[in-house]
Amino acid sequence: MSNEPQTVNRVRESVRKTIERPFEFDYGAPAELFPCRIKNGHGQFKYRRFETAAEAIRFAVEDVPAPALRGAYLEVDEARFACHEIHCLYDSAAYPLRRTGLTGIGGSL
Repeated sequence: MSNEPQTVNRVRESVRKTIERPFEFDYGAPAELFPCRIKNGHGQFKYRRFETAAEAIRFAVEDVPAPALRGAYLEVDEARFACHEIHCLYDSAAYPLRRTGLTGIGGSL
């Protein structure tokens, strides 16, 4: 149990480095998008798998209402990305898909 904080810190550091160097992020890797756990599921999206991380990121940013995305996370190659990190990957110059300019049905963060 004493190793848990160290493991969490290592994972966070890895994710931070990935966000800082998005050109190293594999937008073509399979991805999973997990919703936040809330009791009132109105308007909440359900767990989804995507063939590519780029498709998952586009769905999260453009199609999921901003309030529903809070607390959700994207998992790619065993790394987890929270709402803010998902937006950073979407805004990156390395993001391979065309952006629609929309940021969630409910608006941006």
